[in-house]
This record gives sequence, C-alpha cells and structure tokens, in this order.
Amino acid sequence: MGRTDLTEQQWAQLRPLLPPHSKRGHAYKDHRVVLNGIIWRQKTGAPWRDIPERYGSWHTCHDR
Repeated sequence: MGRTDLTEQQWAQLRPLLPPHSKRGHAYKDHRVVLNGIIWRQKTGAPWRDIPERYGSWHTCHDR
C-alpha cells in the first residue's frame, strides 16, 4: 500500500457510495484500486500515463 492509498476507514466510508459491479459485460476493475490510482495522480500531478501499474491501466483510472 502506497502512502497515497485509501486507509481502511476511508474505504469503509466510500464503499457504500459506489455502484455495484455489473452482472453484464466485462467486470470492473476493483473500485478501490482505481480510486487509489486517481488519488495518486491527483496528489503527484503526474500525467495519467505515469500512473503505476499497481493501480491498473492508466486509461481505466482516467475514464472513471
């Protein structure tokens, strides 16, 4: 877990606000992983394409 990642307490507050995973189409990448990628990008100011691989595809983070 990086220093910009959500804590357990923060995740517990955000989780109920997110949509459930769809039963149709392809499965979403885990919400927490993508949110951590978005937060990392916002805190560092780096380009979207520089998001570390541990957060999944930069494109997924950008689109969400």
